Amino acid sequence: MALETYPVTPDRFEDFADVINPNRRATHCWCLSHRLRAGEIEELGGGSRARAARRLTEREHPPGVVLYADDVPVAWCNIGRRADIPRLAGSRLIRPVDEVDVWSIICVVVRGGHRKRGLTTPLIEGAVGYAAAQGAPAVEAYPVETSGRMDTTMAFVGTRAMFEKVGFEVVGTTDAVASKLPRLVMRRTL
Repeated sequence: MALETYPVTPDRFEDFADVINPNRRATHCWCLSHRLRAGEIEELGGGSRARAARRLTEREHPPGVVLYADDVPVAWCNIGRRADIPRLAGSRLIRPVDEVDVWSIICVVVRGGHRKRGLTTPLIEGAVGYAAAQGAPAVEAYPVETSGRMDTTMAFVGTRAMFEKVGFEVVGTTDAVASKLPRLVMRRTL
């Protein structure tokens, strides 16, 4: 299986949508909640979450990467400078651990029908590679700390083991929780 990761530029928007919202539901997640406030969604997309998401792909730093397996879009990772992700930059629950201008992973999605095939590791590696190519000094993630089964409705946040597998280390904790599980700050220095 040939795997390739690309930033979600305007020409790859439909591939991104195929992963996160294959039925193109207007109210379904477009991975905007951390990046845009309601007024910004209205301003960018005229009330359309899909249009607002498309507009994000036009920025200097697109909002993430898509992983392709044999040219089929199979996974998405929302990654960008922490400073450019308003809900994270202003969070009182997930505070910066230091002054490093980190990039942050805030969502990981593997498309239905492609899960449990080992795609998360190359997806995260591709996201880290993208951040490194853009000059990021480090990448952070905020997974849950769990020793057992995780509520799958919160799977997008990832687990400690998932990020340790690709070289991230715990550098702190947060005051945030997901499904009553504590969240960590994990970092991979580039």
